[in-house]
Amino acid sequence: GARGDFLINVYSIMIPFITLPKPKAAFYWCASCGGCEEAVIDLAEDFLTIAEAFDFVFWPVAMDFKLKDVEVLQDGEITVSFINGGIRTSDQEHVAKLLRRKSALVVAFGSCAHLGGVPGLANFVKRSDIFEYVYHASPSVVNPDKKEPQELTNTKQGILTLPEFYDTVYTLDQVIDVDYYLPGCAPPPDLIMKAVAVILSGNLPAKGTVLAPDKSLCDSCRRKVTRPEKSVIREIRRVHEVLLDPDRCFLEQGIICLGPATRDGCGERCINANMPCRGCFGPTGGVQDQGAKFLSALASVIDANDEQEIKKITDSIVDPAGIFYFYSLPSSMLRGRRNV
Repeated sequence: GARGDFLINVYSIMIPFITLPKPKAAFYWCASCGGCEEAVIDLAEDFLTIAEAFDFVFWPVAMDFKLKDVEVLQDGEITVSFINGGIRTSDQEHVAKLLRRKSALVVAFGSCAHLGGVPGLANFVKRSDIFEYVYHASPSVVNPDKKEPQELTNTKQGILTLPEFYDTVYTLDQVIDVDYYLPGCAPPPDLIMKAVAVILSGNLPAKGTVLAPDKSLCDSCRRKVTRPEKSVIREIRRVHEVLLDPDRCFLEQGIICLGPATRDGCGERCINANMPCRGCFGPTGGVQDQGAKFLSALASVIDANDEQEIKKITDSIVDPAGIFYFYSLPSSMLRGRRNV
């Protein structure tokens, strides 16, 4: 089938590198859930091909590497570093900058590195508010002494240090120069394999390329035949409030789906599970702000002219900023409630 033909092409590119001195690769995990690390394992037997093609010189979550192992490498010696997660702490920034210096190429791997991701929703609140809840106000917390983590702590054994926790989550390219972006929460196996094949081939696309199709998810969605072309929405509903029709466009059912503002390439994993798109692949090229793009798409299908009726419909959207910027707040024009 098509997948088999694709993998044969990938392997044909990789085989010469298996017999030559191997290019070096690194993986690192910053502010994210760890799903991108799992995505590499989800390659299953295809991972063996990658393992044969690369010499892994840094992958702390999977192998016993230390930071000093990277520090002794020559600048640019690592062929490619795949960095997942946004940047929330000084330690993450330090390692990202070290890998940038030691790597010929850096790939922002997954939604959090690419856009800021779900952790980026914390940009709606201040660091002090986060600490207040986590260490004092949360129902499960017992902290009578009102202690909070300190960056420096003097002990008998010496000074203990913790990374600085920044007041905002940054995308990877807001901290270091990024060559390519591999989108998704997490990136699907076929795109990972394709990205690896492109890097090994040396036939690199233009710097800054997002390694996924530059078209909207709606273009390939099998439900697009029922997508509304004119105003049809008179009520916004949530997925638990309605029995979802597996064949009708979510927007036509009054369910918010970010497909019109989201890049294709995910394999429609959520759509096929009868759940609406939440935007993890980010916007298509040329779109500056994914949330604003979707807001425009939503406004075009709301069937109301009366100001009060429009307000009633829009007020029914629970946490609109959180939904429209579910993955992309740090990379948006908003970036959060503060200047960052």
